[in-house]
Amino acid sequence: MARIAVGGFQHETNTFAPQQATWEEFVRADAWPPLLRGPEMIAGVEGFNIPISGAVKRLAELGHEVVPLAWAAAAPASYVTADAYEKMWALFDEDIGKLGPFDAIYLDLHGAMVAENTEDGEGELLKRIRTIVGGAMPIVASLDYHANLTPEMASLATALVGYRTYPHIDMAATGKRAAELLDRLLKEKRPVYRAYRQLDFLIPLVWQCTFIEPAKSIFDLVGELEAGEKSHNQGIVSVTHTPGFPPADIAQCGPALVVYGHDKEAVEAAADKLAQTVKAQERAFAGELLDPDAAALRAIELSRNAKKPIVLADVQDNPGAGGTSDTVGLLAALMRHKAKGAVIGMIVDEEAAKEAVATGEGKIMHRGIGAVVGYAGEKPVVADWRVVKVGDGKFMGTGPFYGGAKFQIGPMALVTDEASGVSAVLASKRIQAADQEMFRHVGVEPAKVPILGLKSTVHFRADFQPIAETILVVQSPGAHITDPMEMPYKHLRKGIKLKPMGPVWNG
Repeated sequence: MARIAVGGFQHETNTFAPQQATWEEFVRADAWPPLLRGPEMIAGVEGFNIPISGAVKRLAELGHEVVPLAWAAAAPASYVTADAYEKMWALFDEDIGKLGPFDAIYLDLHGAMVAENTEDGEGELLKRIRTIVGGAMPIVASLDYHANLTPEMASLATALVGYRTYPHIDMAATGKRAAELLDRLLKEKRPVYRAYRQLDFLIPLVWQCTFIEPAKSIFDLVGELEAGEKSHNQGIVSVTHTPGFPPADIAQCGPALVVYGHDKEAVEAAADKLAQTVKAQERAFAGELLDPDAAALRAIELSRNAKKPIVLADVQDNPGAGGTSDTVGLLAALMRHKAKGAVIGMIVDEEAAKEAVATGEGKIMHRGIGAVVGYAGEKPVVADWRVVKVGDGKFMGTGPFYGGAKFQIGPMALVTDEASGVSAVLASKRIQAADQEMFRHVGVEPAKVPILGLKSTVHFRADFQPIAETILVVQSPGAHITDPMEMPYKHLRKGIKLKPMGPVWNG
């Protein structure tokens, strides 16, 4: 049995987003737990589809003593404030010093954190931990699929283990795999070789989905390299590929991969094979994007003969990538073209949601909704909104992505503009529209509506693709810019392409 310290610090930073991640955002709960520290962490993460939950459970099953540090996560946004970063570090610093010594450390990290005081949030965290525990202690961290996996992260961690699905339905499973790898490394006590590669082009998030090609085949290969090499006893113990998070204006933004094993030649060969495979698929990372009016008109036409909903992915207002979740481009287009029966969610407008609750079900409120932040100069959509149903925002997620999540997102309401027949789901806190329960909470059965607008890029596919006739990708103004060519980068490394087959960035 080993004493293994366990903690986490999660944030996906869109440096172009308008809202920063403050300490308060890490402290509060939303779909995931609030800030947890010490023994309360063990119970606090149980049942959630998050890496630390899977790791804690598996480490205990393997007979190790789990020593909980601190864990916190905040919704994707712009830079983590220096105040938030240093407050979280102070907890780690105190607990590592007070609760040690340890035999190893497991960390639940994202891999795309950018703070005001460091552009490599995870690399800096690992560096500070190494100054306390030294270079020999095994440190294994799990990473999000969208990590910008930096050379510093790769060199400072003993091993990094990334998700293999997007939508992320394997988060807890990834924590479990990281725990099993850490257990193996502790038991075998053999030298571990590392091969790290970066790719030379940015991949838009919307085309990173593992439900579709080319990412599907690439991640099939990730699993095959790991499992196949093990079965042939060639010394590979772990393979991770992270397609990257493009809305991060940092030098190390972009896709990367890392392979670990006991046989240096096998490790290098596997890394080369995977890198060459991703590179060969560069041209395939593309797809059709529709403006809001074109999307609304096509959805109306398709819905006439469809047996299931036409799903519109409002990808640029995805709060899961730093979007404000209150833009109204798609809502206005659906209303303009009288897309009767269409429902769009979640539009985060706390005041409108509260007013709807106060107005009461069945009654009319005349006001604007959405465009609270006013991204791209947008204005709220003013109409006579009938309040159809209200909710308190407390419910349990049931889909593959948010399954087990205990939502606490404040007052909610379903409101309908009777002139167009279009409805909107109002919410009080930013949360990605990736679970059908968000709609059921206010009386909407998603499978029964003709047109469904979702503020999400890819995660919605886990719960909504099975009920969709087809999915259209909409490029409406929003803070999560889909095309990296439109992002005003200043700090990328020279030589990386701004998108697949795109121009090279040279500053």
